[in-house]
Amino acid sequence: MMKNMKKMAALGMTAVLGASMLAGCGGSGSSSKSGDGKTELSFGIWDEKQRPAMESLVEAYEKENPDVSISIQLTPYKGGEYWTKLEAAAGGGTAPDVFWINVLHLDSYVEGGILADLTSAVEESDINDSYSETLVNNYVRDGKNYAVPKDFDTNALWYNKDLFDQAGVAYPTDDMSYDDLVAMATELKDKLPDGVYPFACPVDFQTWYYQTVFANGGWILNEDATETWYEDPKTQEGIQCWIDMIDQGLSPSASSLAETSADAMFEGEQIAMNFAGSYMVPEYVSNDTIKDKIDCVEIPTFNGVEDNCINGLGYAVYEGSKNKDAATDFAIWLGSEEAQKIQGETGVVISARTDAQQYFAQANESYNLAAYTNHADEAYPLPVCSKAAELYDLESTWITKAYTGEMSLADACTSLKEEADALLAK
Repeated sequence: MMKNMKKMAALGMTAVLGASMLAGCGGSGSSSKSGDGKTELSFGIWDEKQRPAMESLVEAYEKENPDVSISIQLTPYKGGEYWTKLEAAAGGGTAPDVFWINVLHLDSYVEGGILADLTSAVEESDINDSYSETLVNNYVRDGKNYAVPKDFDTNALWYNKDLFDQAGVAYPTDDMSYDDLVAMATELKDKLPDGVYPFACPVDFQTWYYQTVFANGGWILNEDATETWYEDPKTQEGIQCWIDMIDQGLSPSASSLAETSADAMFEGEQIAMNFAGSYMVPEYVSNDTIKDKIDCVEIPTFNGVEDNCINGLGYAVYEGSKNKDAATDFAIWLGSEEAQKIQGETGVVISARTDAQQYFAQANESYNLAAYTNHADEAYPLPVCSKAAELYDLESTWITKAYTGEMSLADACTSLKEEADALLAK
């Protein structure tokens, strides 16, 4: 029942593409036959740090399939460049044969006809038996699979041991509650160097307030994504707790955190503790200034409930690919035990496949990275639907007003609900 409730709580949001951008995506595709007769596939990604892992995957697949040649196309994610380029290529019939997709763009890409239906291929593989239902269902719409889960990210509480030692305060533990976090931050407050805060509370839905909203029994959208629940007292309690920490001087102001991210402050040793998604691990552990000073524990519970959010990427196949069968075979192979192990052993992301998740922690044994996977099956999926971009923008605008003290959270949520519900009704 809890898992079903979580799925209901997490209904909602993804970016909308204009019809003109999606026109023509049933084109000829970008793959072809090479001069030596090999099937050529293109593979779209956006993260330079993951390029070595993707190159290893391509090399392994080509070794097993010598009649296939795969080229990696990397487009930076920053500023939406990846999506802009992908949509333009799809409109022109030249999108990569296989490419990374996230749940926030899935609905609009399905509606636009960009994504191939992988249902039969998934059913013929061991994917449904080897992945959590939540991760598989992230990419299912109307009973059809549109991507193979690639990885997932959850959140953990990171802390700077040097700052704790200087303050003479015991380190965080895996069994903490939100109240324990506040008590620890309060103890640290007057013992840290000038300009250093115990914690950070930015306006961040995935890593901060959605977690406590869902754990508190609050909601963002109803089941059919026609109405928001921002005025629900339980929803507001899950947001107000972070505003309270700012008001108590346990976190930099919202305006300060808008200028300098919590992650940057943690790396700059301006905060003693920070929530961070697993995608930040490569950044933290490669930072020579802090890498020997830090560790992480599980996210504190809220009202006795595990309160983590889960998100991730998938491997999708372009509907207009010239070699869709070959592209589909590659995408399904990327979900195999072999491929997910190769990816996991790099320690850059947590492989989505259940039997490969341990490799992430094993690749970084100096840190308690099991904090990210210990309760992944209890984590809440992010809300997804076709109007995400606009909803998130509205949410950020109004919630920020409450975080900065411009208006009360109750008033902000009243205005937010009015505008959000009107948007959903269009």
